[in-house]
Amino acid sequence: MALSYEIHRIQDLPWPIAATATDYTPGDTTEWHSHSRAQLLYGVSGVMTVNTDVGIWVLPPERAVWVPGEVEHKVDTTSGVHIRSLFVTADAARNMPKECCVLTVPALLRELILEAVSLPKLYDIDGPDGRLMAVILDRLHQLEPTPLYLPIPTDPRLKRITDRLAVDPGMRAGLDGWARKAGASARTLARLFVKETGLTFGAWRQQARLLKALEWLAEGRPVTAIALDLGYESPSAFIAMFRRALGQPPGRYLKRR
Repeated sequence: MALSYEIHRIQDLPWPIAATATDYTPGDTTEWHSHSRAQLLYGVSGVMTVNTDVGIWVLPPERAVWVPGEVEHKVDTTSGVHIRSLFVTADAARNMPKECCVLTVPALLRELILEAVSLPKLYDIDGPDGRLMAVILDRLHQLEPTPLYLPIPTDPRLKRITDRLAVDPGMRAGLDGWARKAGASARTLARLFVKETGLTFGAWRQQARLLKALEWLAEGRPVTAIALDLGYESPSAFIAMFRRALGQPPGRYLKRR
C-alpha cells in the first residue's frame, strides 16, 4: 500500500507538529519507508504491527508507537485500523525517545489527537489551534513506554529460531531441541539470546506469544483456540500470562477498547 500524498506533503510544513488521518482495511501493509519527521502512530481502533529492522511493535487500541525521524519501518494490519498520526520535527522531538517504543495514550491526549486531525494543515500557530498543538507536544513528553515490543536478533543462528517462532509461536521446543537446527549448543544459544535481545529464550517466546495473541484477538478468534494454538496447556494458563502482562484477561481487554 503506497503512502498518501498528504503524508509526504506534511513533512515540509513549517510548523513543529502536524496531524493526519489514515484508514486501513484488513490485511493492508505499507511499503518500507521513513520520514524526515518523527511520527506517533495512534490506532483509534483495531490492532496494527509496526516493523523495523531491529524489532516488532504491536499496537492494540489505546496504544501508539513512536518512530523517530529517518527510521525505516512498515505497518501491517490484520484488522481494519483507523490510524491518527502526529508528525513532529527533529527540534520539537529532541527530548523524545531516540528509539521506537510503544506508548500508552491517556484519554485526554486521545481526544486532543482526534481534534488535531481535523485542523487545517497550515493552522494559525499563534491562535487557538496552535495552542492546542502546543499542549499535545507537552503531553507527548509525559508518555511512558509500554512493553509491547519484540526485539529481533541479528545472529543467524538465533534468526533461524526467531523467524520460525514469529510465524508459529506455539512451537514448544526448548533450546535443546533447537540446538541442532540452529548450529550451536543450547548454552551458546541461551547466552546469545540475552546478549542480543535482553531477554531469555523463554521470555522472548512468551513476548512473541503475547503479541500474536493481540493480533488474533483483533481478528475475533476465541480465547480458547488462541491459547491452544500458542502452545499453552490450558486457556487458564494463557489468561494468567495475559493478565500479568497487560493487567486484564484477554476477553475483557479488547472488548473494553
